Amino acid sequence: MVRVSRALLGFHGSGISADLLKILVCPLSKQPLRFCPKTNSLISDSIGVSYPIINGIPQLVPTDGKFISEDDASDSTLKGSTCSEN
Repeated sequence: MVRVSRALLGFHGSGISADLLKILVCPLSKQPLRFCPKTNSLISDSIGVSYPIINGIPQLVPTDGKFISEDDASDSTLKGSTCSEN
């Protein structure tokens, strides 16, 4: 079990493995999440919420999410390239 968990999480110190990212979805919108290396978090673009990754573990409890500022979320030129949190 521990070996499987380490393989899924990647244990790169920060970030998340690509395999795990493929299966994770936003707990509220059920849409795919994207990884933001700048803030070490998972972003739900569909609802504009950022979920932190702490010690390699995504914190996907809805109350742990933070809203991304509306300026960043609505700017289509920045979407996907920045990961600012509110």
